[in-house]
Amino acid sequence: MQNKFFVPALAAAGLISFAAMGYWAQGAQQQEQQGKTKGTRGRQQGREGQVKGAMAKGAAITKAIAVMHPTKGQKVDGTVTFTRVEEGIRVQAHIHHLAPGKHGFHIHEFGDCSSPDAMSAGGHFNPQMSEHAGPDANMRHVGDLGNIEADDSGHAHYDKVDTHIRFFGPASIIGRGLIIHEKADDLKTQPTGNAGGRVSCGVIGVAKGADSAAR
Repeated sequence: MQNKFFVPALAAAGLISFAAMGYWAQGAQQQEQQGKTKGTRGRQQGREGQVKGAMAKGAAITKAIAVMHPTKGQKVDGTVTFTRVEEGIRVQAHIHHLAPGKHGFHIHEFGDCSSPDAMSAGGHFNPQMSEHAGPDANMRHVGDLGNIEADDSGHAHYDKVDTHIRFFGPASIIGRGLIIHEKADDLKTQPTGNAGGRVSCGVIGVAKGADSAAR
């Protein structure tokens, strides 16, 4: 009699143990999935925090500067400052040793003036993939600053408020290259304005004391 009840009882115990193991495995899988989800959310939140932090820092920048250096065989130098004002960014340039006349003046993709001809700075800075145009056009490269004009002594000054460039976001010019060309920009020829070679190159960086609000 004992054997008659022993086998079914053993089978029932096995089924209960198997069900318990299945329940435990399901719970472990759920915990693992929840852990992965939390980890993914944590990474996403971390990246979002980094982006927001970078944007907050960029939004706090009030002034940037580029020190211009001549390319091989040239003498063109000077400084260009970018100052945040209510209407946009004020661009002020003081350049020396230029040939008299107009010269293309553009922000380029990369803050890299390492090659002798400054081709390492890449093409015009154009995050919106627009066509090349003049500085006052509604649609243009962000880097299209137009021309800078030198007098008979080779000195050139530029003072204009630009509404396209920024210190943060996709249109940020921080860390980009700044190029002065040998010829005038005709403001229409694609994609460079037929401005010729590069006679001077600089890298746009945050000016001292201009980002104190971000610290």
